[in-house]
Amino acid sequence: MPDENDNPFQNFNQQVIDEFRANRGRVGGYFEGARLLLLTTTGARTGTRHTTPVGYLPDGGERVLVIASAGGSPRHPDWYRNLLADPHVTVESGVFTYEAQAVVLAGEERDRAWARAVEADPGWAAYQKKTERVIPVVALYNTTQGGPGNINASSMGEAIKVVHDAFRRELALIREEMSKADSGGGTLGAQLRVNCLTFCQGLHNHHTGEDQALFPFVADRHPQTAPAIARLREEHEHIAALVEELRRTLATEGGEAGDPATVRTEVERLTLALEAHLDYEERELIPVIDGAA
Repeated sequence: MPDENDNPFQNFNQQVIDEFRANRGRVGGYFEGARLLLLTTTGARTGTRHTTPVGYLPDGGERVLVIASAGGSPRHPDWYRNLLADPHVTVESGVFTYEAQAVVLAGEERDRAWARAVEADPGWAAYQKKTERVIPVVALYNTTQGGPGNINASSMGEAIKVVHDAFRRELALIREEMSKADSGGGTLGAQLRVNCLTFCQGLHNHHTGEDQALFPFVADRHPQTAPAIARLREEHEHIAALVEELRRTLATEGGEAGDPATVRTEVERLTLALEAHLDYEERELIPVIDGAA
């Protein structure tokens, strides 16, 4: 992925940035289906803010990982040199925009993250072969207080839809990655396990927020939604049970990868339940919320 600030790919990067923002994280062409974010850093020499599209790896609920590959260039990308000078960055996920602290991984932690990346996509290893520098891996920690960041939506109903669509996209990526693993006849990869667990944690956090904040807010202002909210709460409990079962199948007691076929079965069960749940919530709540507004 081109990731320099002032290189021949600048116009290409800007096209990706514009498409990413217009479609809340979706891009087409070569990067269709890829996990991308927009990373804004402060220029080490100029102090000017620069935004760059970069690929990322899920890494649990507190951080994501980005890799300063520069396509195997002998030079570190500008965004990496910028964050070395100022680790305070801004991240756009397509749904949320948040402030983050960049931390360059070192030693065994870096090596484990790199191994996961290479296992998930051998292209990273190809980049490393092209350069003598050790390609850095950087963790981006969300530092926004009180939530995941500013949501890129103009209404509460739209916010529900864009968050739901983000879950749909991530689940589709996970299912595609599992299909590739199945076709290769391999075991469940370490990064794929992390992707699943990160998704599970994000879904748990989202449903907890709805139960504690969104649903009481809507029920108070729109009493006619009580039956729908009661059903949605019950579905949250059912989905939580499916999520817990998926977590159990992702690892044995010894921490090794679970059986891929069993994991796939649990992912499909969760997919069916979640898609029906999201569709019902959008159908029942969004018209009421945005119509009243």
